[in-house]
Formats: sequence, C-alpha cells, structure tokens
Amino acid sequence: MESDWLLSAQGLARDYGGRRVVADIELRLAAGDVLGVLGPNGAGKTTILRMLAGTLAPSAGRVAIAGADLADNPRAAKRHLGYLPERPPVYPELTVDEYLRFAARLHGLPRARRAAAIEAAKIDCGLTDVGRRLIGALSKGYAQRVGLAQAIVHRPDVLILDEPTAGLDPSQLIGVRALIGRLSREHSVIISSHILGEIQAVASHIVIVDRGRLALSASRAELAADASWLEIGLAHGPDAATLAALPDVADVREAGNGRWLIRPTDGHDIRVALAEHAVAHGWGLQMLAARPTSLEERFMRVISAGDDTGRAAS
Repeated sequence: MESDWLLSAQGLARDYGGRRVVADIELRLAAGDVLGVLGPNGAGKTTILRMLAGTLAPSAGRVAIAGADLADNPRAAKRHLGYLPERPPVYPELTVDEYLRFAARLHGLPRARRAAAIEAAKIDCGLTDVGRRLIGALSKGYAQRVGLAQAIVHRPDVLILDEPTAGLDPSQLIGVRALIGRLSREHSVIISSHILGEIQAVASHIVIVDRGRLALSASRAELAADASWLEIGLAHGPDAATLAALPDVADVREAGNGRWLIRPTDGHDIRVALAEHAVAHGWGLQMLAARPTSLEERFMRVISAGDDTGRAAS
C-alpha cells in the first residue's frame, strides 16, 4: 500500500449471500482532504465506509491508514482513525463525561492524557455544559455531538462520518454542519450523505456511488470546470426547434429574456460553430458562455445513466 496517503483503499469489494454488492472501490485521502461520498439510499455507501473503518471485513481488496494495513495491523491503523457510524454508538444510561472516559480508554489513550483529551473534545464539540447529563436526556443534535466527540477524543488523523446529519431538525443540522466544518480544518475527513448540499458545503473531492460501484470521482475544481451546457443570448433568436436541429445539439432549454441553454452531444465543442451560425443568420448574438454544471445536475446524470434495479444494500 502507498505510504504517502493517510488512507488508501484498493480493489475493495463485498459479497452478501453469494452476490457482489460492492466492487472495485479505489479511494485515496491525503492530509487536509475532505472526501464526500454521495449516492442514493441503498447505493452501498455505508458498506464502503464500514470496510474503510474496519468494522466490516472486505471480501476482496485492502485498506491502509497512515501506512498501516487495516487487516494485518488493525490496532496500528485504527490509532489514526475516528469513526462515527450512522447510528452514534452512545449509551443513554451514561453521562457524557462517563461515556467519553470509556471512549478514551477504548482508543488506548494513556490515563495521564485522558482528562485533557476529553476536555478538548468537549470544547470542540460544544459539550462543556452537558458533561454531567445523561446522554439519554439529550436532544438528537447533542447526542450526535457526543458521537463526534468520541470519534475525535484521541486526535486521529482521519475521521469517517456516515450520514452525520441524518434525522436532525433544521436548527440541529445547522449546528452539526458548522461543527463538521470546524473539524475538517483539523482532520482529514471522509463523509457520506445522500444530501448534495451537505457534501458540496465541505468536500474538496467528491465520489458518487451507484449500485455498489464508483460512478464518479472528481475534485471540486474538476466539477466546476465541467461545463456541459452553453448559455447563449440572442436578440432576434429562433425557436427551440430550430436550435435543437443544429448539428451536435443534444438538448435545448429556454432560460427567458432571449437566453437559451444548449447541451452539446458528448465530446463536441460547438461554441465556434454556434456563434458563426448566429451571426450568419442575424440572430443578434449578445453572449455565449459555458455554464458550469451544478453538482445536482451531475449527480442526476450519473445516477440516471444506469437503471434503478439491483442496487447494493446499504
């Protein structure tokens, strides 16, 4: 495994009942990265994250964390890892302080360092005023903060967060989202969600999982550079049918005020031809520019490329 990545996964796969539900997963995480994992419900996101976190053995492939192989040397690998599953592993009958002391011991923190580490995690997660309260008496938003605190109490290099805002009300969501943003400045993070806005707000690199496979892997810069639509402004423009009949035009949408959105067929750059055609036919060309594809548009394009059957169990 490469030692220059904080986390690397090669050829990860998982079988259930003789059926391969996750296959060919290749991921890399460098220091300072925030990797967003998107996909519809049932796409296989949780299965992938569990394999990365070492709570589910892959049927094939390898994972290394900070240079340590997760299968061959799990204790060394997990020393650098914090994990928050979709359902926070908290105990409602414990107080916040009791639970974090328990988590610190599980993570192998020396006794002399535990009190300071717990206090730092409580400060980071906004829990300083609830240390003596039972977790079962906390709101769901605060319980999620406790789950995040146990994931960072040992100051890991890598955080894996599975649907960390699922089920939160709007006010709780805002608080937890801000907390994740702060944590991403101190840790490399892998975060999954089926909510595009959650990922777009924090991720430096985005992968889309569909039916147990990586359907897309791109940096935010690469996504921003993907301009599959052209926007054209015409003072005396034609109708949609005329534009749609032009060579290498796949789709046309009216945007109002003489503006049109035109999607070329894949692999074709029609900007010069389109401008020349507009001038030659006296359409009054006012503007022509590439329109960056939104993450939502890219997501829907990737997901709709396959059928909706046979999705891997999440």
